[in-house]
Amino acid sequence: MIGVAGCGRMGLPMLEALVGAGFAAHGLDIVDRPSDTATVLLDPVAFAEPIETLYSVVRDVRQSDDLFFDQQRVIEKAPKLSCLVVCSTLSPRYIDNLRDRLPGHIRLVDAPMSGAQIAAQERRLSFMLGGADKDLDFLQPQLDAMGKHFHRMGALGAGMTAKVLNNILAASNTLLTRLALRQARRAGLEPEKLLALMQTSSGQNWLASGFETIEFAKHGFEPDNSIAILAKDVEAGLDALDPSVERDWLTILPHLLRGLPSYARDT
Repeated sequence: MIGVAGCGRMGLPMLEALVGAGFAAHGLDIVDRPSDTATVLLDPVAFAEPIETLYSVVRDVRQSDDLFFDQQRVIEKAPKLSCLVVCSTLSPRYIDNLRDRLPGHIRLVDAPMSGAQIAAQERRLSFMLGGADKDLDFLQPQLDAMGKHFHRMGALGAGMTAKVLNNILAASNTLLTRLALRQARRAGLEPEKLLALMQTSSGQNWLASGFETIEFAKHGFEPDNSIAILAKDVEAGLDALDPSVERDWLTILPHLLRGLPSYARDT
């Protein structure tokens, strides 16, 4: 039995994809999450007892600790659990410490994903994977049900490191593109024309190229939306600073954290 904990915007379609592919799977959340095809439980005991593989898709470190050790305490309530897959984007430092907090018989894999809710719904997530090859080989059929792109980055923690770095770039593109569009409007330029220019010039980037299709491209900052999640991921980058580049990170990343919440909804 597979368990998916955190059945929100990402976790629920991931659970539904597993069930749709024929895997025995159920979910856990702290609020009721209706689904036409999958079962989402509110009781951590009923959830934990049969599961052998656990996918954690909760928001952050606090919710991860609540799930594993504090509130739901799924680790101690899951006697058959042999593999924990962390899909949340967290600090790589947390993943390193988590290995020492788990019983030795539980294999640990970090598998943060990219693609937002629409990719989860369409079963085309991109996974950044860290862990032993034998563990990743075991998980691959399950991952195939949920995703389309699979990047094996290296040993445990490598997937999370790659995801944090990727999202720092995404946050940078998001912030600077939004600021450029805001300034264009103030200067009397049509933002649509500037976006068209970017497609054929050196200003081209992911957010500009997908401005009309990326679900959060025009969003402001709300505590639970994708802009806030990007800010959380930048914080994860700050937590896992490499001393050799610490000065550069400390110059750049705090500006990103201050800038992301300052978005206006109009561009």
